[in-house]
Amino acid sequence: MHPTTQILEQTFSIFNIVRLFVVTTLAFFLNLLITHFWTKILLTRFKPGKQIERENTPIFNSLHRSKEGTPTMGGLPIWLTVAIITVFFWFMSYVHDGFWSRVNFLSRSQTWLPLGFLVLAGVVGMADDILGVLKRGGFKLAKRLVFFTGVAAIGAWWFYFKLGRDSITVPFLGDYTIGWWYILYFIFIMVATAFSMNETDGLDGLSGGVFLTMFGALTAIAFDQGRMDLAIFMSAIMGALIGFLWFNIYPAKFFMGDTGVMALGFTVGAVALLTNTELLLPVIAVIPLIESLSVIIQLTSKKFRGKKIFPSTPIHHTFEAMGWPETQITMRFWMINAIGAIVGLILFLIDSKLPPFR
Repeated sequence: MHPTTQILEQTFSIFNIVRLFVVTTLAFFLNLLITHFWTKILLTRFKPGKQIERENTPIFNSLHRSKEGTPTMGGLPIWLTVAIITVFFWFMSYVHDGFWSRVNFLSRSQTWLPLGFLVLAGVVGMADDILGVLKRGGFKLAKRLVFFTGVAAIGAWWFYFKLGRDSITVPFLGDYTIGWWYILYFIFIMVATAFSMNETDGLDGLSGGVFLTMFGALTAIAFDQGRMDLAIFMSAIMGALIGFLWFNIYPAKFFMGDTGVMALGFTVGAVALLTNTELLLPVIAVIPLIESLSVIIQLTSKKFRGKKIFPSTPIHHTFEAMGWPETQITMRFWMINAIGAIVGLILFLIDSKLPPFR
């Protein structure tokens, strides 16, 4: 490699690393500011408290009765922060060009769809939270899956018809073209990811920390692939998540709610599909996988055997019933998912440097 080319590449890498840290820091402080107004003005005035009561779940009700009335919709400042920063950088590049064009990270091929999912799913999740606050129970499972599928179908259309995606990447085996089946494949991945993350949101700080480890791995993957706009976009999400956790760790001042969980869950799925790493999600998102499997196993057992397998699901409630402190469960689940995220990242790096086995 020519020395001049090598210097330019190193400078470009340093510049993007600086962008990552600057955007992460901006997102953190902006999230703190938005959260301050969100909690002090909106939440205090309207008091959208979480309703804890669940039918046929006495263990859950007894464990979480003290959290009745805790403000929800705390996820709104997360995606609002990311949206504001993304639009701000785009607007500045549109008005001034030059330097701002170099730092703008809103692009059709990389960040349009994740940003769209972040906002659209966040709005749908907010509607669910509002219904819960009004004591109407929010969306039931069947209706929730309908909404999940509808939102995912929009992304499937975009990927298949606009981006021309019709193949999947199987780690260590290579690419396989599946044609229009990609639409159904896309919807399944998105719905499964959103459902799994929804089940993970149940303890103070749990979903926020799990999301943080997942986005950390996906950011590193996007950076390695040269998808800098996508990596910067996710660094904004990570900064906003750190700001969220500042208030959400035990004892939580508010809950993320579907406002945040749906937004971030769909964004994770979209990013994984953009980077062709969706089949690594069971490793990168090992805790959400375990949480959702525990719910599926429990429901299946109750339907066909008339018996429970776990005292309460998702499985973090089982550990609560066993007497584990909430903070202990949260920290251990964080660690497990962080290990999974690191292993997933390692598998990606190995796969990207080796030729397919087939």
